[in-house]
Amino acid sequence: MTRAVPEGRRRGRAPVRALLRRWPTVVGLLAALAAFLGGADRTTLGIAVAIAATCYLAASALERPWAAWAAIPGCGLAVVVGRLLGADPLTTLAVIAVALVVVGLITRASRAALSAEATALLAYGGLTVIALAIAPTVGLVLVAVTLIAHAVWDVVHLRRRVVVPPSLAEICIALDVSLGLTVLLGLLLT
Repeated sequence: MTRAVPEGRRRGRAPVRALLRRWPTVVGLLAALAAFLGGADRTTLGIAVAIAATCYLAASALERPWAAWAAIPGCGLAVVVGRLLGADPLTTLAVIAVALVVVGLITRASRAALSAEATALLAYGGLTVIALAIAPTVGLVLVAVTLIAHAVWDVVHLRRRVVVPPSLAEICIALDVSLGLTVLLGLLLT
């Protein structure tokens, strides 16, 4: 025999359930807030874009969606270790990307997925390199727009449910859009 739950109590749980279903969006928004409050400069945003594109490349090269999750802390750790050894973070991530492409070619990963992710990495990474090479304010605008543009790539993956887990794509959408827009808004208000 089950007990009936009073109507008012059931309605009170609905927002909590809805929030739990959207946990990736909540995580993405919290990550964006943390990055912004931590002083999101163009280098930090550039590294975020490069890590995002690299984790998608990892998933396609290894043909394992979960590899995208593993690549996030892995790339973060590689950047930290690289910095301790005097290496530029984007150079470190470029070396990882080349290694991933080689692994994908050797293991005969889907050429279509590997090519698409490698091309995306070159495009987003190229814009990031340009953003770091130009005037600081213009560079910050460019890298913020690049971050927002990466959200389009995230949406494609989420809708098609390809390469990376949908939860990762959803987190990236929330992170990329909210952080990019917050940085742009911050520039407009200063």
